[in-house]
Amino acid sequence: MNQNLYLTSAYNVKMPRIIYGTAWKKERTAALVQQAIQQGFRGIDTACQPKHYNEAGVGEGLAATLNKGLERSNLYLQTKFTPLDGQDPLRVPYDVKASLSEQVAQSFETSLTNLKTEYLDCLVLHSPLADTEQLQEVWQAMERIFTEGSAKQLGISNCYDLKQLEYLYRQAAIKPAVLQNRFYADKHYDRCIRDYCKQQHIIYQSFWTLTANPHVLAHEVLKNLAAKHGRTEAQIFFRYLSQIDIIPLTGTTSVEHMSEDLQIFDFELTSNECQSIEALLLD
Repeated sequence: MNQNLYLTSAYNVKMPRIIYGTAWKKERTAALVQQAIQQGFRGIDTACQPKHYNEAGVGEGLAATLNKGLERSNLYLQTKFTPLDGQDPLRVPYDVKASLSEQVAQSFETSLTNLKTEYLDCLVLHSPLADTEQLQEVWQAMERIFTEGSAKQLGISNCYDLKQLEYLYRQAAIKPAVLQNRFYADKHYDRCIRDYCKQQHIIYQSFWTLTANPHVLAHEVLKNLAAKHGRTEAQIFFRYLSQIDIIPLTGTTSVEHMSEDLQIFDFELTSNECQSIEALLLD
C-alpha cells in the first residue's frame, strides 16, 4: 500500500486521497463502480437514499470486483443515513413511523444488505438536523453502530454552519472523523470550517468540486500550470486539494477521466504553485 495515496483519520482509518462518488448513476451504478475499481479507485461513497443513489447497484459493482480477487479490506466504503426530509416519500428505506434511533438502525442494516458487507468504513449523517435534540438522538444511534464495530468511524455531510459543527463535536462521545461538503465560492470554500476541521483532525471531503468551479478551471493560473506539468486543469485542481489534505470526490462516468483522476499522484505542485491556486479561492 502506497502511504502517499492515503490519509489516516483520527480513528486510524486509512482513507484514499480521492474517492469515487456514486450519486445520480441510476441503472449505470453497478457497471460504473466496477469500472472505477478496475481503474484503481479504492474509495467508494454512497448513501441509503434511493432518491439520488442506487446503493444496491454499488453493492453489485463491488461484488463483481471482489469476486475477482480484490479483498473487502482493500476498499474504503462509506454510506450515509439520510433523514426523512432528504428522502423520496415513495421510496424511504426505513419505517417513517419509527423513532429516529430505529430509522438510523434500519437504514444502516439496509446499507449492509445493499453493499453485501459486514461493516462500513464510515457512516455519514447526510445532513444535520436543525433540532439539536433530534441531532443528538441520530448521532447517538450512529455511535451505537460504531461501538458495535459495524462502522469504523462517523462523519457528517452538508454542514455549512461552523457553530453547528462545533456543537456536534462538543456533544459527541464519538467525534466526527469526516466532514463532506460542497466545495464552492458561495460558501467561501468553507475556509473557517476547514480551519476548525484541521484543529480537530476532521478530514474534509469535497464534492461538486469541478462542477461548481468552472471559473477556477478556466483561469490562466490553472491553464499555465496544466501546460507546465503536461496535465489537465482538473488534474491540477485535484492535485492541489490533495496536497492540502482535502479528499475530493469524483463522480465521472468517463473511463478516461477516471484514469486521469488517479494520475494526480504522479506529480507534485510546489508550495508557490499551491499558493497561486489558493489565491483564486480567496474573495
